[in-house]
Amino acid sequence: MSGDFILNGHNKDEFPPAHTAEHLLNQLMIRMFGCERGRHAHIERKKSKISYVLDHKPSRQEEREIERRMNELIAEDMPVSFEFVNRDHIPAEVKLDRLPDDASETLRLVRIGDYDVCPCIGKHVRSTSQIGRFEMLGTNWDEREHSFRIRFKVIQ
Repeated sequence: MSGDFILNGHNKDEFPPAHTAEHLLNQLMIRMFGCERGRHAHIERKKSKISYVLDHKPSRQEEREIERRMNELIAEDMPVSFEFVNRDHIPAEVKLDRLPDDASETLRLVRIGDYDVCPCIGKHVRSTSQIGRFEMLGTNWDEREHSFRIRFKVIQ
């Protein structure tokens, strides 16, 4: 597809390294814990946080593994690319259940190498090495909700 596309606007001004790290973290959590992409994300330059619904509270070892694997993925220097697709041509691995009801027919997919793909209109870096170092600042576990909150920052 080529030409100008009218996409949904949004009122966020993302910090591209942290926002791209959010994409990587989402896919890492899916692969490590079999969960869905994060919810209640607040991604900023100084500190970011995002929650995942998990079947168990991650151990300290699993928390360290999240940080280690994130930095490994960043170091792979995977390209971040975009493509515009019509809703009728969405790849099978892409879920649209979180799109707003008034989302446009043409969607922008963000790909990070062969590791992750999802619809997104935010700002991103050109390759993962531009993210910097991922540092987990802390976590919280809500037993009742089975919600695991990760606080992190990226250091450039």
